[in-house]
Amino acid sequence: MKNNQGMTQFYKYSLIGLSCALIDIGVLNTLLFAFPTQDAGWLTTFNTVAYTAAILNSYVWNSRYTFNVQKNKKQFVGFILQATASLFIANGVFIGGIWIMDALAILPDWAETNTAKGLSMLLSSLSSFFFMKWFVFRR
Repeated sequence: MKNNQGMTQFYKYSLIGLSCALIDIGVLNTLLFAFPTQDAGWLTTFNTVAYTAAILNSYVWNSRYTFNVQKNKKQFVGFILQATASLFIANGVFIGGIWIMDALAILPDWAETNTAKGLSMLLSSLSSFFFMKWFVFRR
C-alpha cells in the first residue's frame, strides 16, 4: 500500500508540476520577450523570478492536494529550504546548459534558452519532489 501511495503522490505531483512548468516557462519567456538578453546575470535573475512564481504555485497545490498536510511554520521553513536548494540546482543547470549549447552554436538563442530551461526544470523538479516527500511534508 505504501508503494501505491508513493506512486499516487508522484502522479499528483507531476500534474501539478505541469502547471508549475507552464508558469515557469511562461514567466521566463515573457521576461525575455520584454527584455531580450544573453547576459548570465540577467538570465539568472529572470530564471529566479520565474522559478519563484512556479514554486509558490507548487507549495499551495502540493501541500493541499499531493501530500494533504496541515500547513505550519516548521513545514513552511522546510519548504523554503528545499525550494532554495532546488533553485540552486535550477539556476546551475540553466546557466550551464546555455553555456554548453552556446559553445556548440547549433541552435538559435531562444531555442538554447528554452532547452536549458526544460532541463533545469526537470532536474530541479525531481530533486524538489524528493526533498518535499522525505523532509518537508513527511508525516
